[in-house]
Amino acid sequence: MPGPLIIIVILLSFPILVGLSTAAIAGLLGHFLNRDAEIRYEGSELLDTNI
Repeated sequence: MPGPLIIIVILLSFPILVGLSTAAIAGLLGHFLNRDAEIRYEGSELLDTNI
């Protein structure tokens, strides 16, 4: 009887795990792209107008 319960738990937790992992990937990607842009355009006057 524990077999079907394990399968149900896995099927219910899978969408949550996928959503959290994609949110983490998006956060990391945004952080690194923002840092790259700050380094790349370090002396630009446009960075002063950025909030």
